[in-house]
Amino acid sequence: MRVGGQAPLLVLNNVDLEIRAGEFVSLIGKSGCGKTTLLRMMAGLTPCDEGQISIDGVPVNGVPPHIGFVFQDPSLLPWRTVVGNLELALEHTKLSGSDKRDVVDQYLRVTGLTDFASYPPYKLSGGMQQRVGLARALAVDPRVLLMDEPFGALDAMTRANLQVELARIVKDLGTTVLFVTHDVEEAIFLSDRVVVMGTQPGRVRKVLDVPGDRPRDQVQFAKNPAFSELRAELLRLIEAA
Repeated sequence: MRVGGQAPLLVLNNVDLEIRAGEFVSLIGKSGCGKTTLLRMMAGLTPCDEGQISIDGVPVNGVPPHIGFVFQDPSLLPWRTVVGNLELALEHTKLSGSDKRDVVDQYLRVTGLTDFASYPPYKLSGGMQQRVGLARALAVDPRVLLMDEPFGALDAMTRANLQVELARIVKDLGTTVLFVTHDVEEAIFLSDRVVVMGTQPGRVRKVLDVPGDRPRDQVQFAKNPAFSELRAELLRLIEAA
């Protein structure tokens, strides 16, 4: 990757990763290991100079169809209501007006936003705004949902609640998720597998399976010694990367 007129910077190297349909995979690692860059490459927002990224066997060349992206900042349009922000995601579809409204209503229900449909974003809490960002991403019926530290700016209680809601929603919908986070506990709680990234340049250091089925119960999760052991192993790998 070349930045401005500077010499090329090798951000990622020899990244070989396969994600199965319906799987929830988290990327963790130190800052600068290329997690967000990899996510943006998968979304077609950043080109890769070498190698190939494929979704459903189709090489990524530009923004692929049936992709949803949730950023840490939901970037909602302040002059639109919650409904208006969801409708924005459907503007370039071939759905009729009534079908678009049915889709919007569906994902308002899924994300618990029905009672806030007419609110402008500035009247919502940070957690509610992030729900709108998630609902907007889901409204396009994505096969793959890419999430870049979506809960990183939230308080601990709101974050925990949204983790539970996200786990339920994507399990019910069968959505494939690639999730970037710095929070090891969050990665374990949500994921089927956790990918530990190394640095200089970014690379896949190790992929670890998370035991048990999703979605998980937070109380049982906190008590399970297997998760504590996995947490310790992940922290060790990150520190050594």
